[in-house]
Amino acid sequence: MTSPGLRALVESGELEGRIEVARGLLRSCTLCPRECRVDRIAGERGYCGAGVLPRIYRHMSHPGEEPPISGTGGSGVILFSHCTMACVYCQNWRWSQLREGADRTPGELAAMMVGLARAGCHNLNLVSATQYLPAVLEALLLAHREGVALPIVWNTSGYESPVALELLDGVVDVYLADIRYASDAAALEYSDAPGYVEVNREALLEMKRQVGGLVTDDGGIAARGLIVRHLVLPNEIAGTRDALGFVAGTLGPDTFVSLMAQYYPAWKAGECRGTERRINYGEWQRALAALERAGLDNGWVQEFPGDLPRFAGTEIDPDPEPAP
Repeated sequence: MTSPGLRALVESGELEGRIEVARGLLRSCTLCPRECRVDRIAGERGYCGAGVLPRIYRHMSHPGEEPPISGTGGSGVILFSHCTMACVYCQNWRWSQLREGADRTPGELAAMMVGLARAGCHNLNLVSATQYLPAVLEALLLAHREGVALPIVWNTSGYESPVALELLDGVVDVYLADIRYASDAAALEYSDAPGYVEVNREALLEMKRQVGGLVTDDGGIAARGLIVRHLVLPNEIAGTRDALGFVAGTLGPDTFVSLMAQYYPAWKAGECRGTERRINYGEWQRALAALERAGLDNGWVQEFPGDLPRFAGTEIDPDPEPAP
């Protein structure tokens, strides 16, 4: 399977132009909706704390994503450290909040992509990579020159800026995006993400415009399209009914939805009122009823109470040789 959009951007020279645009944004960073406007080239750090070089926690073949993403050969996951949100219940806190990992050059990142392709992964699954967009684009260019032609999966919280999505148009084949909240108050309290609802919904609409509905190949592997994830939180914090109502009413009832029961009180959730426990059976049943009422028949639901941990896979190579 190939990524025709990326190939066209490389052959036309447009991808190189986008890399330069993305690098320029680092001088007054607006890559995410926070628009910190710090000069990351000069060493300044914004909300996410990320530098210029991408910090990678791990890259691996991951069998536990949605079926059309992991398939039988695994999804080529690359976990980027730092994050543009600060969820108190973050399940990926070791790299997103504690920022563990190693800084890598674009060439080293490209070598990871090459290794994942050679390992037989179905796609490149870039997890929370927005803060490193310039280096990611450069790495994709280098990997393409090495013969990597896998579909690109953009695995995101859905807290994305228009400028980042414009740079990703034609690069990304599959958006694997969260709809985390239906309330700005909840988004601010539990993820410190101001204006999340409007930002997220506009981002999802743009993603749908770019890639359309989910399309799979003859083997059932995602080739293109949008998949929307929704994590059910305790005490109705996520606003599941309203969130799914938006998906059905605005993105369309044919949208593929992944409804997740895997919440557990990770990171600082045990210290916060409302997030200190797993969801109960009644909350899960109400979420399933909301999914049914919305008429969202495409997608997947986890078995209650959800599968842990999320990221379990086979690490490919901790120290890849940089791509030339």
